[in-house]
Amino acid sequence: MNLTRNERGELTIRGVSLPSLADAYGTPLFVYDEDEIRSQCRRFHDSLSTSGLDYTVSYASKAFSSVQLFRLMNEEAMGLDVVSEGELYTALASGFPADRIHFHGNNKTEAEIRYALDAGIEYFVIDSIGEIERIDALADRDVEVLVRINPGVEAHTHEFIQTGQEDSKFGLSIEKGLALDGISRIQAAEHLVFKGVHFHIGSQIYDPNGMITTIDKVLRWLHENNIQADVLNAGGGFSIRYTDEDISYPIEDGVTRITETVKNVCAELDYPVPHLSLEPGRSIVGEAGLTLYRVGTVKDIPDVNTYVSIDGGMSDHIRTALYDAKYTLQLANREPEGKEITTTVAGKLCESGDLIAKGIELPPVEPGDLLAVLSTGAYHYSMASNYNQMLKPAIVFVSGNDHRLVIRRQSLEDLLVNEVTDDQLGKTK
Repeated sequence: MNLTRNERGELTIRGVSLPSLADAYGTPLFVYDEDEIRSQCRRFHDSLSTSGLDYTVSYASKAFSSVQLFRLMNEEAMGLDVVSEGELYTALASGFPADRIHFHGNNKTEAEIRYALDAGIEYFVIDSIGEIERIDALADRDVEVLVRINPGVEAHTHEFIQTGQEDSKFGLSIEKGLALDGISRIQAAEHLVFKGVHFHIGSQIYDPNGMITTIDKVLRWLHENNIQADVLNAGGGFSIRYTDEDISYPIEDGVTRITETVKNVCAELDYPVPHLSLEPGRSIVGEAGLTLYRVGTVKDIPDVNTYVSIDGGMSDHIRTALYDAKYTLQLANREPEGKEITTTVAGKLCESGDLIAKGIELPPVEPGDLLAVLSTGAYHYSMASNYNQMLKPAIVFVSGNDHRLVIRRQSLEDLLVNEVTDDQLGKTK
């Protein structure tokens, strides 16, 4: 995200003042650079289209789902990866074409399967042996499926976001014979049509080598077992930059290396080149979003720490508590002044672990100041909760020098929308 300061020292996105957005929509507030989201989609398209391969880029909607975002994804010719009936419902409500949606998940319920079948999605990604019989029994027509295979590759990332290692809740193991068994069962099923395989080795992957190694391994396994995969879905997990220590995935170079690997290995094996699918999520929206918070209490503990408390917290920013994730923060409403001090930025929820950033260097801040937390476009609103009955923030998209409300802030009345009242229970006071 290209942040600049105006003549008043305020942070701006494409000329739109962040303090003006805070004044208009309140805080906490998620702000997305819509033009950057579109640019990221086009970088993947451009990199894949030059390869000459048949391909699909599908947005991994678990990173952030909304009606307006899905409409944008449709405009950018993206496919869509969903993992629940809620994500599918949101996609369909946006008008996203069902035949460009595929359904993931390690425990799809019968209700979800029926819903997806009725909607006419493109394909399911089978994640377990039991799921094969379940989908086949519920289907009344041919249904295309991919098998999520577990390639036994460990990505060098946080253990909670590794997904390709042997001990994982996801996928069917190649080494243990489960993947081959699953494909055989699909081929024998009445309504299931085997179309290919899917794998995903983890998240925040900044080096293409892990995916390249896995593609090579998977293609050789398919060839050795005489399995024709029309589709090779290599998943996503491409990294973004949260702090100066992080590396954003090199999309152009990385995708080129991926496509060259597919072509070269297929040529070596005389194996038909499959349709290649990628599933970026975080790398599409992550760096395009930030969160604005208003500073409340500033508590200085001499020779110990300075705590700056904001008006949000782990209810809209869980990743620091969950993964010890690091972030970059900037003062948004004025130019930084004074010597930087070691600061811990804390949320307002009743948990000692409710921290946004620990021991970072910030200029002195005061109650009423605005802090911008960068790279919060993925896995923040989508993981938000009403813990402590906190209200979920509003979301604004900025495009050009204009802005629009995409999701309104929850109201206090929204907190009670699902409550059952005494009148509804037929009780009298």
